[in-house]
Amino acid sequence: MAVSARTADGLIVAALPLDAGSPLLSAWRDLARDPLVENLFFEAEFALAAAEAFGGGIRLLTVSDRPPEAPGARLFALWPCRVVRRWGVPIPALMGWTHGFSIFGAPLLARSEAAPALRALLDAPRHLGLPRRLLMPYLPLNGPLAALLDDTLSRTGSRRADFWAHERGFLDPSAGRDGTREGYLDTHLSERKARQLARLFRRISTDAPVAHEIVREPDRLPEALDDYIALESAGWKGRAGTAVAKRPEEAAFLAGLVRSYGCGGRMRFDRLRRDGRSLAASLSLETGSTFWFLKIAHDETEAKNSPGALLVERVTRSLLADPRIAEADSCAPPNFPLIETFWGERRRLAHGLIEAGGGDRLFRPAVALEGLRAQAARARTPRP
Repeated sequence: MAVSARTADGLIVAALPLDAGSPLLSAWRDLARDPLVENLFFEAEFALAAAEAFGGGIRLLTVSDRPPEAPGARLFALWPCRVVRRWGVPIPALMGWTHGFSIFGAPLLARSEAAPALRALLDAPRHLGLPRRLLMPYLPLNGPLAALLDDTLSRTGSRRADFWAHERGFLDPSAGRDGTREGYLDTHLSERKARQLARLFRRISTDAPVAHEIVREPDRLPEALDDYIALESAGWKGRAGTAVAKRPEEAAFLAGLVRSYGCGGRMRFDRLRRDGRSLAASLSLETGSTFWFLKIAHDETEAKNSPGALLVERVTRSLLADPRIAEADSCAPPNFPLIETFWGERRRLAHGLIEAGGGDRLFRPAVALEGLRAQAARARTPRP
C-alpha cells in the first residue's frame, strides 16, 4: 500500500510498493541517469529483475516534487528498503535492500537537489509512520555522499553509528603514473607479478591458443549466461549447492538482467576461451561511467594456471582503454587478492545506523543491539 506526506519544505515523501506497472518508473529512470552517486542495484531495471527472487517486503522510500504517481512528477531521492526486526526484540528498523547480488547501499539522490533530497529522505519516517531508525548497509565512507551525509546530520543533530567498516577493491583509472590511464598497471602491478602472469598465459596456451572474448551483443548474451552458469556449477559453488544452477529464482533473475541491460549494451561477459571452452568467465554491468564487476568463475581443473587472474588482468586493460569508464567497483569481499592484485584503490564501506529526523528515543538501544550483533558475527568468523 502506498502512503505519502508533504514535508515542511514542500516536498512529497512516500513509501511505495516495488511494482513493474508503477507510473513511477519513468521518473525513477530519469533519477538514475544523473545521481549524486551511481548505484546499479537501485536502478529500476536491476530492482525489477530482482523483485521476484529477493524483493519480498520491499518498499521504495521516495522524495519528489509532487505526488509520485502524478504525471510529470520529478524524483529527487529513492531508497529501496524493508521493515525488519533485526535484533529479536520489538525495535523495528528500516533496512536498505541488499542480497547476494546487491552490495552497495547509497540511495539514489538527484545531483542537482542532493542536499534537500537527503534531508527529506531521512525525515520521511516520521511523516509516514515508519521506524525512526534507518540501517543503510554498504554505505560509502568516502566520496560525495559521505560528505553530504556528514553535513546533513551535523545540521540536523541526528545521530549515526557505523558497523562492519571494511574496504573492497576499486579501480580509478586516473590513479596511474602521471595521472594517465596508460600507466595504471605499471604503477599497480609489480614487474615480478607481470612476468608471472605472462608465464602463466604461455603455459595455459600450450595446447591451443587462448583468447580474451568480450560478449555484448544482445543475441549472444543468453548463451554467454548459460556458459557462465555451467562454469560456476562445475566448481566449488556447485559442490556446496550455492551455484546459480541450483537456484532457479537466481537464474531467472540473471536472465532478466540479460533482457533489461543487454538491449542497451550495458551488460557484458568477459571470457578466456580455448578450443571453444571457457577457462574463466565474468559477468559485469555498467551504469553511466561506472563498471560493476559482479561475478567471476573459472575452470578449477586449470587452477595451476590462474585463469581467473589472467581474465581480471585483461578486463582491467579493457577498462583502462575505454574512456567512458571513470571507475569500477569490484563488488568483491574485503581483502580479495584476485581483484586487489590489479586494482589499487579501495571503496570504504560500513553499515550505517542513522537516526531519522525528529529524533528516536530507541536509537541508543538499537545501537547497542547492533553492536552486539556485530560482535557475535566477528566471533563466528574463522581466524586466518
